[in-house]
Amino acid sequence: MTDVFMNTYHRLPVVFEKGEGAWLSDINGKHYLDFTAGIAVNCLGYGYPSLVKAISAQTAKLNHVGNYFQSDVSLAFAEKLVAACASVGMRKVFLANSGAEANEGACKIARKYSLKKYGPGRHRIVTLKGSFHGRTITTLAATGQEKFHKDFGPFTEGFLFVPPGDIDALDRALDPSSVAALLIEAVQGESGIIPQDDAYITAAAAFCADRDILLMFDEIQCGVGRTGTFLACEAYGVKPDVITLAKGLSGGVPVGAVLGGEKTADVLGMGDHGSTFGGNPLAAAAGLVVLETVQQPAFLQEIRRKGEKIREILRSWNHPKITCVRGRGLMIGVDLTVEAWPVLEASLVQGLLLLSAGTHTLRFLPPYIISDNEIEQALKILYSVLPPAG
Repeated sequence: MTDVFMNTYHRLPVVFEKGEGAWLSDINGKHYLDFTAGIAVNCLGYGYPSLVKAISAQTAKLNHVGNYFQSDVSLAFAEKLVAACASVGMRKVFLANSGAEANEGACKIARKYSLKKYGPGRHRIVTLKGSFHGRTITTLAATGQEKFHKDFGPFTEGFLFVPPGDIDALDRALDPSSVAALLIEAVQGESGIIPQDDAYITAAAAFCADRDILLMFDEIQCGVGRTGTFLACEAYGVKPDVITLAKGLSGGVPVGAVLGGEKTADVLGMGDHGSTFGGNPLAAAAGLVVLETVQQPAFLQEIRRKGEKIREILRSWNHPKITCVRGRGLMIGVDLTVEAWPVLEASLVQGLLLLSAGTHTLRFLPPYIISDNEIEQALKILYSVLPPAG
């Protein structure tokens, strides 16, 4: 590999050329079973026929139009996305390019909502320790992991972190005289696949409703079917004021979305926000296929079943190097007594792609279309590379 990229990633020694289903092939023709889905992006795997057809057809018709206008496909995508989220109260959407952009938009909505209703000084946004909300200066400021902050300050002011699961700490932090919003991941991804407790989310929703503090769900990684419901917040029975989506929403084409409910759908006005490529027709065409596929109840049931199959197999091993298996749907974390990265590297050699989350956790985010046989193949490889007892 040539040294032309900035040194921002701990890249593994492989260059991919093509993919099919749940498999990738490198430039030497070696095949790899993918348990990463491009970090939850390629939710329908590689070469999904209807996705390929939609993107190819759209390329021949229209690949971009400025946001002073609308395209037919972007309008259809926006309408279908809002309809998919209507059951939790969403009414309108802003289309962006990425999860970080979506979360930036959510923060702007929160601050304008509070400023216009209550005046200056009520602008703080509470997030959780262990959270991850993006790599821009503001979304880094919102991220509750100090390791991501090193070297990049000063950050956007006004973010406060509280420990997940601590209802009393959350109660104290959500001060209605200074706080505009709570931004929360239903399942924290980057810190190790940590689902929030039902009681915690219920309390958070009640605090926010009582104090007119916006409840904002970051579903960049855990949304669009990843946890077995279309939106992860659905499993908790709450209706957020704002939801952000990205990653799997267009199955591999860059996209982001900020959805607003009754309080927030009309907060942003003319000129308040923008995104040159937001609502791109290619992303919209791909997104329509993802929505039409993933929303189907039988498809979501299969995500839940496959995820439970993975967790059951892992637990059945009673392996001394595995201390915990957790997750929802096809978003799974596996805690190890050893460092995760060497296990990940050994798996790569054997033809299995895995992710880590922190020092001692493996993260599984396979494409939704993975088969039972491929699940068994992948876990057989993992078992073979785990260090033996002792």
